[in-house]
Amino acid sequence: MVALHLGVFAVFLPGTFSWGAVALCAVLHWLTAGVGITLGWHRLLTHRSFQTPKWLEYILVFCGTLAMQGGPIWWVGLHRHHHLYSDQDVDHHDSSKGFWWSHMEWMFYKVPVEREIPRFTKDIADDPIYQFQDKYFYWIQAVFVFVLYLIGGLPFLVWGGIIRLVLVYHTTWLVNSATHTFGYRTYESGDRSTNCWWVALLAYGEGWHNNHHTFQYSARHGLKWWEFDATWIMIQVLQQLGLAWKIKLTGEK
Repeated sequence: MVALHLGVFAVFLPGTFSWGAVALCAVLHWLTAGVGITLGWHRLLTHRSFQTPKWLEYILVFCGTLAMQGGPIWWVGLHRHHHLYSDQDVDHHDSSKGFWWSHMEWMFYKVPVEREIPRFTKDIADDPIYQFQDKYFYWIQAVFVFVLYLIGGLPFLVWGGIIRLVLVYHTTWLVNSATHTFGYRTYESGDRSTNCWWVALLAYGEGWHNNHHTFQYSARHGLKWWEFDATWIMIQVLQQLGLAWKIKLTGEK
């Protein structure tokens, strides 16, 4: 983690910049954080807010593995635990312990709730595809960034690999920290979750976190007309293409 963050300074080295590499970074940010983590790991796999063909589910979840935030079984287990114990002492990123704790500090300590992951992932734990991604997510990433290097040299490695990963990390972590600290609360959800518009823009709609913690199985997080939710738009597109069905909603417009 420290090495990746220090690696960001590689942008100041000669020969590491190109506009094509910056565009690649933006596209891969959307593909790994938006399509992978938000759409695939979070709304589909964790909360089963909608259903897709199994082949598409595997593609979406693989995109999340390219975000290198652990494997899908591990991630889903911790996230389901978080919803059950949100902002309680056993919550691994309990925001009442401070912004930086919930943002990233918790990851530098042993996570006691990891032993409970099997209890929360009985529906996906036996899937060999997810088991493979859980076991080899680091090496999958290593191969991926090596391919980027072969295609576009050092600029693609720096922007498509290092900078993209760090940006994706902080985009995801802001949902744990900022949306339990800043913003407004539409509902009494029993925790500190908030709706934060700027996190929603950065994290493809995940910033409407108070809405989400109140209606965790809803595929739509932005419940008001002005609460822009990019991931909800992606789900609607999949529905129009016949690739998403049994979409769960709160009934609110």
